[in-house]
Amino acid sequence: MKLSRLPPLGALRTFHAVAGCLSFKGAASQLSVSATAVSHQIRLLESVLECRVFERSAQGVRLTEAGQLLYAGTQSAFTSLEDAVKKIDQARQSPALTVTTTSNFLTNWLVPRLADFNAQFPHIDVHLHTSVELIDLKKRTVDVAIRYQEAPESDLHSTLLWEDRFIVVASPNLNLKNADDLNHVMLLHVENRHVPAESPDWEHWKRRYGPDTLNTNRGVRFSEETHALQAAVAGSGAVIASKLLVADLIQRGVLVAPFDDSLPGANYYLVTLEESVERAEIVALREWILKMLAL
Repeated sequence: MKLSRLPPLGALRTFHAVAGCLSFKGAASQLSVSATAVSHQIRLLESVLECRVFERSAQGVRLTEAGQLLYAGTQSAFTSLEDAVKKIDQARQSPALTVTTTSNFLTNWLVPRLADFNAQFPHIDVHLHTSVELIDLKKRTVDVAIRYQEAPESDLHSTLLWEDRFIVVASPNLNLKNADDLNHVMLLHVENRHVPAESPDWEHWKRRYGPDTLNTNRGVRFSEETHALQAAVAGSGAVIASKLLVADLIQRGVLVAPFDDSLPGANYYLVTLEESVERAEIVALREWILKMLAL
């Protein structure tokens, strides 16, 4: 049996362009060649195939039956070629990792440690994203989420990173020694905390630890913990904040935790799709975070 000879790739590419827009002129523009060159390639193709692939008329261009068969083949072939080239390009590029988390965690814990991650994994390009809305990982716009919640998600792979507690912190200049001293300083409030279920606020603190005379309605209110912490560093008052997120500020001596008491918080989880758990970049990030939290 005589083996069919494949037409030249250039002729097939030209045919694919014409078939896609059903216009010789449109294909010429798309390929950045002249209409004459397009006509030449189509004549060459039809010569090799020994049949017509287009019907030309005053109304325009349409595919013949043979042309329809060939177009189905070129669509599959060129799609596969484009996918292969895209994979080659991706393999040559540095692996990228898009991470979404809360603004507070990003600002107060992750950003100060990014230099260490970059030093250990210089080949991984990290893209950081914050949002007040829960990002659906199944849409694949992000690879990893670091979430603050009370329980893991059943349909995703969750790694427990940290069990949070909330403590009172203030500038050392305020010289807080005991619970009664809270009556004499500004109370800094963080509003709209949705987790944990029982908010770690001043009313909660008063019920557990006092003093009974504490007026929990007074003070300044903030929508974000980071801004409340900045006010505390400036000496404006005392705030109840995440023990994890104030650790660096305490270590630097700009804030102190005058009391041993604490309120329960939620948990930090590293969340990703089950199919992505073993991706090298995600494994690296997960193990690095756990290592840093253990320090």
